[in-house]
Amino acid sequence: MCRLAAYVGPAITLQQFLLDPAHSLYRQSWEPQELKYAKLNADGYGFGWYGPDEQPAIHTSALPIWSDANLPHLARSLTQPLWLAEVRSATPGNPVHQFNTAPFYDTELLYIHNGFIREFHQQVLPHITTLLAPDIAAGINGNTDSEYLFACLRQLLADDPELTIPDALAQLSELLADWIDAQPALMNIVVTDGQRLYATRHGLNHECPSLYFTTDDELFPGGQLIASERLTGDSFWQPVPEHHLLILDPEHPPELQSL
Repeated sequence: MCRLAAYVGPAITLQQFLLDPAHSLYRQSWEPQELKYAKLNADGYGFGWYGPDEQPAIHTSALPIWSDANLPHLARSLTQPLWLAEVRSATPGNPVHQFNTAPFYDTELLYIHNGFIREFHQQVLPHITTLLAPDIAAGINGNTDSEYLFACLRQLLADDPELTIPDALAQLSELLADWIDAQPALMNIVVTDGQRLYATRHGLNHECPSLYFTTDDELFPGGQLIASERLTGDSFWQPVPEHHLLILDPEHPPELQSL
């Protein structure tokens, strides 16, 4: 289990997104309020953005976020209109390593995942490896369920150029439901193409992890956010409905779709 957050809107510093909120993702690394199965998120952290070439860029570490002496300097210096971040609590079978630390990325997408799939390596991984084309399989560096789910999502999109990200996320959920039998799978995913944020709050054979969004927080004028836990005490934060996909677009109101 992890804690995640994402922002899209007018350009803001990484500090405003990651460090400044009263219940920031930084604070959630040692004081989460709604985390299940763990007490800390001390097994690494990462954040992602899009560079001048419009391709994803990431910064990850296998150390706790509070131990990164470079973070305050990066946070006050980097300004972007889109951010993704995650603080990690590793689950059994998915060791602490920089390669296992989100965000994950390709040439277009950034991806983070809060959750786990029980018996993943025994029950699900064989199905995914059979599905993956060699070029997508070759891009996998770690061994987490999160990264393999991202690879599966990329494969679905590669197989059908007309497939949208929401449809691909729905297909991924359907495939997973077929593969896991009665095992629990927690599937809070945020993925972006650099323009919009797509987020699922979903669980199979288990209650859904917490996930919230806002378009009206006073700390982020004109911005739209998703987070595992409310970043501020602002009353405009609201839960994403269970088993739904949320789309945040800076040019449009939030959109919800049932999974």
